[in-house]
Amino acid sequence: MKINMAQVRAARALLDWTQADLAAAAKIALPTVKRYETGLRTPIPAIMAAIRRALEAAGVEFIPARNGRGVGVRLREDKEK
Repeated sequence: MKINMAQVRAARALLDWTQADLAAAAKIALPTVKRYETGLRTPIPAIMAAIRRALEAAGVEFIPARNGRGVGVRLREDKEK
C-alpha cells in the first residue's frame, strides 16, 4: 500500500513529531520531508520506504482504503499515550 503526504502529516501529528523529528528517524534530509509534505516533490521509493519504516517503528499503522472509505492512519494500541 502506498502512503500519501496527508497520511505522513497525520502520522507525525499522532506522534507529536516535527518534520525534523521525522527526517532524523528516517535518516533523510529535512528539505526532503518539507518538499514532500508541501507537494513539491514525490520522493523516490527508497526514501518513501524509509519514511514509512520510521513512522511504523514509532507505532503508526497506515490504514488502506476499503469499501469506499478513504485511507487513514492510527497508533497501534500498544503505542498510544
